[in-house]
Amino acid sequence: MSQTKQMLYKLPEDHAQKLELIAAVIAKYEAKPSNLIMILHAAQGIYGYLPYEVQKFIADKTSLSVSEVSGVVTFYSFFSTKPKGKHTILVCMGTACYVRGGKKLVDGIQKHLNVSVTNTTEDGKFTLSVARCIGACGLAPALMVDDTVFKAVNPNKLESLLSKY
Repeated sequence: MSQTKQMLYKLPEDHAQKLELIAAVIAKYEAKPSNLIMILHAAQGIYGYLPYEVQKFIADKTSLSVSEVSGVVTFYSFFSTKPKGKHTILVCMGTACYVRGGKKLVDGIQKHLNVSVTNTTEDGKFTLSVARCIGACGLAPALMVDDTVFKAVNPNKLESLLSKY
């Protein structure tokens, strides 16, 4: 990975302390490559996301290559390589939600917050994501903000809904 791609985001001031905590997690899991997913979950909980520097640190400590660690990180949607916003908006794009206006919700959020899917607003308040299904088909179109599900949402309700956050 080139130097420019590695340093897209400024590392937090407590970077070294967070790496120490991640090292303790790796030690708890005996640095076994078979425990990589559990290590990554814990590391993301500590760090907030999994930038290249953290992936490289985990790779070094578990005797894996960075590409092996990165492959797992990029395969699973619950891992993030970018800082996330204070709140996560997850719009359901399953069949029922899509047919009942899920795409219009995504378009409305993008316009209202000036953010694209998988990205975070400039003020760091919101990260916009989509999901194949959130299991709320009878409530379509549905979206979640953090852990709260909102049912029968339409673009006219977005401003009011998001203003609460």
